[in-house]
Amino acid sequence: MAKFSMVFGAESVDVELPAETVCLSMSEPGPLGDPSRVIREALARPIGSPGLVELVRRKCEGRPGATAAVVISDNTRPVPYRGEAGILAPIVDTLIETGIEPDRITVIAATGTHRVLSRDELEKMIDPSVPARGVRIVCHDCRDRASLASLGTTSRGTHVLINKAYLESDIKILTGLVESHFMAGTSGGRKSVCPGLIGEESTYVFHGPEFLSSPNARDLVLEGNPCHEESLEVAKMAGVDFIVNVTLNSKFELTGVYAGDLEEAHIAATKRLAEYVSIPVDREYDIVVTHAGFVGINHYQAAKAAVVAIPVLRPGGRLIMGANNVDADPVGSPTYRTVLHLLTLHGPEAYMRLITSPDWRFVPDQWQVQMWAKVFAKIPMENFTYCAPHITPRDAAILPGRDGNLLLPPERRYSRSLADLARMVELAVGEAMEELRAKSDRPKVEGAHPTRPTIAYLKDGPYGIPVRRT
Repeated sequence: MAKFSMVFGAESVDVELPAETVCLSMSEPGPLGDPSRVIREALARPIGSPGLVELVRRKCEGRPGATAAVVISDNTRPVPYRGEAGILAPIVDTLIETGIEPDRITVIAATGTHRVLSRDELEKMIDPSVPARGVRIVCHDCRDRASLASLGTTSRGTHVLINKAYLESDIKILTGLVESHFMAGTSGGRKSVCPGLIGEESTYVFHGPEFLSSPNARDLVLEGNPCHEESLEVAKMAGVDFIVNVTLNSKFELTGVYAGDLEEAHIAATKRLAEYVSIPVDREYDIVVTHAGFVGINHYQAAKAAVVAIPVLRPGGRLIMGANNVDADPVGSPTYRTVLHLLTLHGPEAYMRLITSPDWRFVPDQWQVQMWAKVFAKIPMENFTYCAPHITPRDAAILPGRDGNLLLPPERRYSRSLADLARMVELAVGEAMEELRAKSDRPKVEGAHPTRPTIAYLKDGPYGIPVRRT
């Protein structure tokens, strides 16, 4: 047996897998030596833009009482907003030093269609020096129509509703993490606005089945990606003066700061990211083991890790995932639960026919279920084992695939324990190995399994991106 680690942000757990397991991992960039200095330099000498001080002075000249909005990510992204590597305080400090009053600065958490964060959750994310200076901190609510303003319609037909506090600010700054994204290519940049600050109804085209069915709506692809192009168009309509995006390594250490122009700085970050998150692969495996990472706080977010595994999964193979679903709801929103249950009951083909039917009325979160459907187009639903100790038996009843908790003794099921998560994964692998060995004992036919099933572990979960060699 060989020992491997599953990392879920600050928490991790070791799992023992067969000795022949192939570990597929991205390269590991080193951390920045002096992150606070690099952040200051990025603000002063950005990409494709004047420095932040100069930009603010130009825009606010002759505007007494000018306002600024600084957009931050929600708690599904490990963006460093506090501490030595924190990017928020230096931005706020620069705005204040340039003449904008603290009470004229608003920090907006771009939750998109995710739930509104509690005050406690916001305080845990943000450097305490920011609210201490009198800066206002608010959370976007895509369902609060009174807080949204209409921007018109995009070229693809999206009626854009945007956060009013952002739209009405004189200075508009976006912050975020650039990591691979299974719909939009990469996160960061324009995504802080769309879907980060738009109204729920405005997601219907952006997250619609036509966009997500595009072969270019996938990790690390921007060119020809309709999700990226729509998001960028919306961001330009809303206006963006400056962005501050970062890249991180697997230890969540700062590896790069890309500040400046909305497009140029984001593209620079994307190119650097692709250099180290891409995992060249030349084969598929009978069994793939992965984990949902930091982002996988619920089943909704865990879809990212499942989709990442598709290129290395043999058709009809086995996928086993460990997920630390620590969110208040370990599955997702009520609408996500409802639509996910449709997939579980009817399967991927029937689900896709349903949501592309002219009689179907768009339902929020159907997009994430569509991504799960992509996984189950590659393997049967029963070949997926979900190892999540935070879910309940009631949750498990609506989830696609096998419930890893049922592999444990009754007294250890649904325990919220990472140790039990690891044990679930180990037992699921053992079960899959036995099932595949049993099949390999049959007379050999084309496509039959070898005597010993092949197995791979995606060490980085949703963050490392397998790319098939051509």
